[in-house]
Amino acid sequence: MEENTAFSLLALFKLGGIFMWPLLVFSVAATAITLDRVSYLVRHRLRIDVLASRVRDCIRQGDIKKAAVFLEPLIKGSMAARVLLALVNHADLNEDRLEKAVEIEALGCIHSLESGFNFLTAIGSLAPLTGFLGTVSGMIGAFRSIAEATEVNAQIVANGIYEALITTVFGLIIAIIAMSAHYILSSFVDRFAVRTEQACSDLITAMASAAVKPNAD
Repeated sequence: MEENTAFSLLALFKLGGIFMWPLLVFSVAATAITLDRVSYLVRHRLRIDVLASRVRDCIRQGDIKKAAVFLEPLIKGSMAARVLLALVNHADLNEDRLEKAVEIEALGCIHSLESGFNFLTAIGSLAPLTGFLGTVSGMIGAFRSIAEATEVNAQIVANGIYEALITTVFGLIIAIIAMSAHYILSSFVDRFAVRTEQACSDLITAMASAAVKPNAD
């Protein structure tokens, strides 16, 4: 009867030894962080074009307060609204100070969006190293078995190396997933940052041209 060589994940986990436990922690952490960040980015809509267009219309009408009233209810669910609200709330500043105020708000928003990205990078670096460490540990065990065996055969060597390489495979898989998630999520945030910078620059220029000031209460 042919031996069944198919292994379940649980069987592979047991064969990998003690270093599979930190790899399990890394995999759970990478998955949790990725799902949390995806949910956060979806909740905080990163489209700024429509909002910027509405603010631009208010600037053309000379009614910057109308833009503030429009943006205030949106700031809890939109990073773009937060940045634009900072812009219209500081409309009475000169251009340099206005750009600085908007930049500070935008940096705060981007920092919030990128929260957790460093952990994905760390996992992407630590997971393969942990896998390699497990492999080295397994190889030491394999050579010890060879040294203790009265008769050395290919099966002793093959089994030891097979078990040792399991941690390397899992470590590399976790690293690939973590780094891919980091790259994809970062690309969305970077795109938002570029579009926000362009939109705010255009609006500041429009405000300077129209000499818009907040309406008096």
